[in-house]
Amino acid sequence: MATCNGKSSWPELVGTNGEAAVATIMRENQRVRAGTFKEGSRVTADFRCDRVRVWVDEHDIVTLVPKIG
Repeated sequence: MATCNGKSSWPELVGTNGEAAVATIMRENQRVRAGTFKEGSRVTADFRCDRVRVWVDEHDIVTLVPKIG
């Protein structure tokens, strides 16, 4: 696995609003772009140091620990 710079995971954001989580992530690590994805969405399996997927439920609540990848 690649070594990425800066903060790489945000367990404290589980249970929070998805869009607020995205803003927090991009503020805390300016090397990444974050975005919300509904649970069950299909995504690519490639690893990228500049990407954080924020998984949310139907109420836009973060359900998994956001992390670089």
